[in-house]
Amino acid sequence: MSKVYFKNIGFISSILSKTDFSKLFVLVDENTHKHCYPLITEHIGKHTIIQINSGEKNKTLESCTHIWNSLTEAQADRRSLLINLGGGVITDMGGFCAGTYKRGIKFINIPTTLLAQVDASVGAKTGIDFNGFKNHIGLFCNAEAVLIDSLFHESLDERQLKSGFAEMLKHGLIADLKHWNECLNQGYKTVDNQLIKKSVDIKKSVVEADPQEKGLRKILNFGHTIGHAIESHLLSSENELLHGEAIGNGMIAEAFLSFKKGFISSEDYMLIKGELSKLYDKPKIKKASFDELKGLCLQDKKNDNGKLNMSLLKTLGQATYDIEIDGILLESALNEVL
Repeated sequence: MSKVYFKNIGFISSILSKTDFSKLFVLVDENTHKHCYPLITEHIGKHTIIQINSGEKNKTLESCTHIWNSLTEAQADRRSLLINLGGGVITDMGGFCAGTYKRGIKFINIPTTLLAQVDASVGAKTGIDFNGFKNHIGLFCNAEAVLIDSLFHESLDERQLKSGFAEMLKHGLIADLKHWNECLNQGYKTVDNQLIKKSVDIKKSVVEADPQEKGLRKILNFGHTIGHAIESHLLSSENELLHGEAIGNGMIAEAFLSFKKGFISSEDYMLIKGELSKLYDKPKIKKASFDELKGLCLQDKKNDNGKLNMSLLKTLGQATYDIEIDGILLESALNEVL
């Protein structure tokens, strides 16, 4: 498991001084190059920048080829080190490219969005989207270190903050009801390192108990089977959603399934729906698209032998996994958010 530091950005110099490497590379997109890179450049010494285009639509093999080519042209060897400076697309794809280049080079994550800080940068999952399927190609690969600094929030708009906030609320629903309430009380606009650390600690405890997602770790996917289907369906459309916006709706739908399966009460479901509906608008998807959404749900990595398995809430603050859902029930859940 990666060591996570909640420090100011200057601490990267201390991390690098304790890390053995031959050459240093920094992966950015056009946004993090402009807003975040200037905050780290004086702390990292000699390095080479690799830039990709931002956005989920660029989390592809083509972008990976650009990264691998850049490393190759700069004669990066197996002792090279890659710093992934950005949101979830950067940390997911940068980790994947580092893990596969010359069978693996070291990498450090500096997540710059709230979403990446509480989710994508921690837990060793790396990967890219493929043929329209979210995170379809990837591997488990730990970063040497993760450095989290809420200073980067100054570069985020309200929509980005709400997107990351969805994963924090999820952590509360699946593992710690007190954290859910603390998040709601504090609100997404004033999230601080202490609240971020609580979310990261929840995720780390689950990952450490099940690093390869054979069982318990699946609870982290609550809201994601339907959420990823919504996100993938709208990708590159005029109604494209941020990850957390899709997951917010996915949690409503999967909380509904938790109620229909008899795990939580109707009152609990309405509480969840009420709070999440205040934050995340319904996605603009025509109901004629139900079949495509169902097909995307069936591509979820938790499925087995063609059966649709989901992680649902057992109670508020506790989750369960590998719950089989049939097509009729899935359609009723989609009706809750579309």
